[in-house]
Amino acid sequence: MIHTMRWFGPKDPVSLMDIRQAGCTGVVTALHQIPVGEIWSVEAIKERIRLVEADNDKYIPLKWLVVESLPVHEDIKKGLPAREQLIENYKISLRNLAQCGIKTVCYNFMPVLDWSRTNLNYEMPDGGKALRFVWEDFAIFDLYILKRPEAAKDYTPEVQIKAAHKLKGMSANEIATLTNTVLLGLPGSEEAFDLNTFQELLDNYKKIGDKELRANLYYFIQQIAPVAQEVGINLCIHPDDPPKPLLGLPRVVSTEDDLKQLMAACDIINNGITFCTGSLGVRPDNDLAGMITQFGDRIHFLHLRTTKREDNPLNFHEAAHLDGDVDMYEVIKAVVAETRKRKAEGRPDWNIPMRPDHGHQILDDLNKKTYPGYSAIGRLKGLAELRGLEMAIEKSETLV
Repeated sequence: MIHTMRWFGPKDPVSLMDIRQAGCTGVVTALHQIPVGEIWSVEAIKERIRLVEADNDKYIPLKWLVVESLPVHEDIKKGLPAREQLIENYKISLRNLAQCGIKTVCYNFMPVLDWSRTNLNYEMPDGGKALRFVWEDFAIFDLYILKRPEAAKDYTPEVQIKAAHKLKGMSANEIATLTNTVLLGLPGSEEAFDLNTFQELLDNYKKIGDKELRANLYYFIQQIAPVAQEVGINLCIHPDDPPKPLLGLPRVVSTEDDLKQLMAACDIINNGITFCTGSLGVRPDNDLAGMITQFGDRIHFLHLRTTKREDNPLNFHEAAHLDGDVDMYEVIKAVVAETRKRKAEGRPDWNIPMRPDHGHQILDDLNKKTYPGYSAIGRLKGLAELRGLEMAIEKSETLV
């Protein structure tokens, strides 16, 4: 695998030198400053490349290998007439990225919210801090803070009672923290959704259920994947995180069957997957190693992390990279088998970019402000563990 890390640009407290010293040769980044739906110009792309490669003549070279993400506008997800121009803008951005030599583009199709958590500072037994999702806490936000109409039908009576009881014992500061955590914007953004207008965003999806969202996703990929094929870009969709409907919104990239339907909707290799073991691994019905074998030729980017389901299986937290519910040995073994297969077939993209996704906030980073899940030392630790496991598997004579 090609070892990479995500970098949120010049304002990221984790520097490019940090990423280089962690052992990476690839950078995963995006032009967060450009509003969603607008064209990424060649000039803006080249400026980001110049930043990434600024010290390449003096140190181990870094290269911008993966765009994460080229975001999909909400009007495309909702299937509104405005999507036609927005899709054209997306195509132009893809052409501009290809012109600048960038060949892998990650995106997601989650309505309104991106990834969702209820705690950004969950204390682990070793004193480190992790990201956590608690269904009961999410119910508190949905039922009693947002007060979404018809929210009650999404929660069992037991969960509603527990949520109401827990809310009574929460301080104003705890309520505000939960609210701000749920309303957190896109990774890398310093902006969050506003509670006063958030319900309006949800209301825009009143007539969009599972069937409609799937149709809109398939329409989108059928329009852009041929352009990606033409210019040599691999598109890779990120799974839903968590992989289940939230706030009455459908989510359609959560299971093996979801991926199978999407791959069939546009059956070309450029319509691919960002295989996120953390997102997909939350669901016990997802066989991760088996899915890598099944979809191997469509996997263009890897997010390697693991989550741990708790006593209530709807609750989970980010575990250390080699712990949790993801069998990372079997996952990497399946990836190594796929890369060997690709190499034997002569595929130029045989070596798949990987990044250690998320990481615990530990050591000196406990005293620093970083993007949730993206502190330097926790990801360095995860990368070191993953690289060691990969090397051991690579040096094995067989993969049986």
